[in-house]
Amino acid sequence: MRLFRLVKIISVSLKYGLDQMILSNEPTGRLAWLSRYRRRFDEPAGARLRQALESLGPIFVKFGQMLSTRRDLLPPAIAEELARLQDRVPPFPTEEALAQLHAAYGKPVDEVFARFDRQPVASASIAQVHFAQLPDGTEVAVKILRPGIAPVITHDLALLDAAATVLEKVWPEGRRLKPREVVAEFSKYLRDELDLMREAANCSQLRRNFKDSELLVVPEVHWDWCATNVMVMERMKGIPISQLDKLRADGIDLKALSRAGVEIFFTQVFRDGFFHADMHPGNIFVATEGPARGRYIALDFGIIGTLNDSDKKYLATNFLAFFQRDYRRVALAHIEAGWVPAHTRVDEFEGAIRAVCEPIFDRPLKDISFGKTLLRLFQTARRFEMEVQPQLVLLQKTLLNIEGLGRQLDPDLDLWKTAKPFLERWMNDQIGWRALVNQLKNEAPDWAGTLPQLPRLIHQHLTAPHSDALPAQVARLADETRRQNRWIAALAGLLAVLIGLEAWRWLH
Repeated sequence: MRLFRLVKIISVSLKYGLDQMILSNEPTGRLAWLSRYRRRFDEPAGARLRQALESLGPIFVKFGQMLSTRRDLLPPAIAEELARLQDRVPPFPTEEALAQLHAAYGKPVDEVFARFDRQPVASASIAQVHFAQLPDGTEVAVKILRPGIAPVITHDLALLDAAATVLEKVWPEGRRLKPREVVAEFSKYLRDELDLMREAANCSQLRRNFKDSELLVVPEVHWDWCATNVMVMERMKGIPISQLDKLRADGIDLKALSRAGVEIFFTQVFRDGFFHADMHPGNIFVATEGPARGRYIALDFGIIGTLNDSDKKYLATNFLAFFQRDYRRVALAHIEAGWVPAHTRVDEFEGAIRAVCEPIFDRPLKDISFGKTLLRLFQTARRFEMEVQPQLVLLQKTLLNIEGLGRQLDPDLDLWKTAKPFLERWMNDQIGWRALVNQLKNEAPDWAGTLPQLPRLIHQHLTAPHSDALPAQVARLADETRRQNRWIAALAGLLAVLIGLEAWRWLH
């Protein structure tokens, strides 16, 4: 099957002229002679690359979407085209959906649900969604894994890894940009999407994180009806975030919504280290009914990003330093984290960062392009041999999604002023007395179990027979201490004599 897939990739590449794009940019120049046999195309290279990825299927579309955030790898025009990729896949036949459900439950769908809508309401590369009703009348959404998608993903990921390996060998900067690690990161999250129980767990975790939130609503998971290829969750009713006219007509405050979006993002990243990493408009709705009116509704939890404490502190330090225009702190943070070589001159790196960031301050979001800013930052990173961190690729993608969302809702949103107070509060929670109290609370359960044992452990240590090595070590330590004391006494005496002579000379 892999051979047939490779043949299709080659044929699609030839159809859209990708071979000419590769040959014309081949860094060694050894294959440039092949590009003499050019074919004419009416559309630019970026548009043809986007069309080729769409033709190759959903896995390549998803990879193109992620690649669009890596402006260090691509010319700006191509990156902009890839950012336009839409993962719109025709639904698979209802009969196949019913067969998937029958296999999961062991009985026909009509014996499981009080009602099951045969017509899907949404379809994507990995799964599609049908509305249904549980036996107790609860309205739910049923997500069903696309049949036969697992082997396609496996083969496509193998081909992407092979391409990344070639890229590392033929491109001088390939090793620094870590394309194989980027593909591995993409593979990890994509494989996670194939297990809808994992997605259900992600949904449940995010719902718990925002249980008392006034900003975000997350559907409840109905675990008794979930399986690895089926996820059943609460049906959410609202207006897609992209339908601004309907939101305005319903009286939704778009400016408040834009500020809430920024706070939700930073809360997920810095408070929880657990963030929705696929926040395109199709996955975000706004509630228009009931007590949740005006809040965001999150959907599709297949791609979730995580950050450890070190990543969070590093990012918060950099964000705050940016907001305070402390570019030297930014430069030092990169060097201390080992993201740029230790021999990097701080003043030079500081000046390069200032040149990128200073022009975007004190300007509304409508006048700022994070895409261009990221591009310049990546160019700066290349100059200073900065290693790309694959674990932050999803965060970059999500930040660009937030930019696009904020630009739609409120072009005058000041991202810096909105985010800075939140980050300052977060940093206050990480240092000082409040952080100490939180750490004590976290450690208290362990101490509660350990403290009562201390007297017994001390008694056992004092009464247990000791090896002969310990007295010898103590004796050596005592001899060394006595030797040092003699030297100190001698020096003190010499110093006293010198002071006395100096005093006698001064008196006479």
